[in-house]
Amino acid sequence: MTQTSDQLTARPPGRPRSERAAKAIIAATLDLLAEEGGVAGVSMEAVAARAGVGKTTIYRRWPNKEALIIDAVAALKDPLPAPVGDSVRDDLVAIARAFMTDKTDKKRLDCYWSVIGGAERYPELIARFTREIVEPRRDAIRLVLRRGIASGELRPDLDVELTLWLIMGAVAQRARGFGAGPIPADFADRVVDGILAGIGSR
Repeated sequence: MTQTSDQLTARPPGRPRSERAAKAIIAATLDLLAEEGGVAGVSMEAVAARAGVGKTTIYRRWPNKEALIIDAVAALKDPLPAPVGDSVRDDLVAIARAFMTDKTDKKRLDCYWSVIGGAERYPELIARFTREIVEPRRDAIRLVLRRGIASGELRPDLDVELTLWLIMGAVAQRARGFGAGPIPADFADRVVDGILAGIGSR
C-alpha cells in the first residue's frame, strides 16, 4: 500500500501531548519548589495534581522526585554565553551579566534556595545539583581565567579558585539585595573591572 505525502510527514500520534505533559510537569515542580519553600514540599502526587497528569506519566520520565527536581531547576538556567576569546574582560562581563539575570529572577532564586536548603536531608540531590548545574557554570569562569593567564592578560600567579568566588560571590550577594536597592545596570561591569584591577598583569 502506497503512503501519501501527508502520512509520511505526519508526527507520530501522542508526541505533542507528551511534550505538553513534560512541560506541565516541569512547571508544576518549579511552582511547588517556589511556593512550598523546600524539597520536602514537592511530591510526585502533588506534581501530578498540579500538572493535571497521572503519576505514571511522571514516572515514565523520572524515576524519583530528586531526578525531576534536578531537571526542573536545570530548565531555569539560561545557557551561559560562550567565551569569545577576544579579551578576558569581555568574556567575564558577559558571564557576570548572565549571572545577574539568573540571580535577579525571584522565582529562580526561590527554587535554588529551596534545593540548597535541603542539603542535610537530601545530600545526593545537592551533589547532583552541584555537579550538573553549578559546576559547569563555574567551569566557564575557570576557562576564561586560565586562558587569561596563558595569554598574559592576567597575573601568572593568579589564584583561579579565589577569583572565581570573588566574582560569583559579589554577584550572588548583590542580587539578594539585603535592602541595597535596585541593582545598577553596570554592576556586572564594575565587579569585573574592580577585580581585574587587582589580578591583571603588570
